[in-house]
Amino acid sequence: MPDRNIVVLTAPSGAGKTTIAHRVLEAMPDMQFSVSATTRAARPDETDGVDYHFLSPEEFRARIDAGDLLEYEEVYPDQFYGTLRSEVEDRAEDGPVLLDIDVKGALNVKRIFGDDALILFVAPPSLDELQRRLEGRGTEDRESLQDRLDRVEQEMDRADDCDAVVVNDDLDPAVEETLTRIRQFLSS
Repeated sequence: MPDRNIVVLTAPSGAGKTTIAHRVLEAMPDMQFSVSATTRAARPDETDGVDYHFLSPEEFRARIDAGDLLEYEEVYPDQFYGTLRSEVEDRAEDGPVLLDIDVKGALNVKRIFGDDALILFVAPPSLDELQRRLEGRGTEDRESLQDRLDRVEQEMDRADDCDAVVVNDDLDPAVEETLTRIRQFLSS
């Protein structure tokens, strides 16, 4: 696998990492997106193999047992998220690859790939703004929203373990900073 071509965006839910990831992919057409795997149900606008690889809990556990995942987490009982090793390694053969994953997973990717991976933490401007964004999505019930908010502090505490922090208080400058950091990494 070529060196220095794995880029990971990580953040608490609602910080804007997926929006930034989409903008990065638009600006850098040679970069490929690593599609994560999950056992959660697909949302109406999501497509298997494009947005996520949707697996049953049994299929996911079999992938874990086979060593097919670079990282994974059981976020809630029987609700797993993870990164298939083949997604990253196969795509990285053809050029840079972008991962959009949680903080714990991002740090595991860093542990595996070391300096060949760039980990960018996308931070919200404030916890109040993060809560407003999550509520504005309208995709979470009250309990699920509270679960996400409960995880934020733990995730924010890990920001300094990443290679850099990009504060997403204004999307366009946050995207530009992200692109600059990625381009510097890929050219070094």
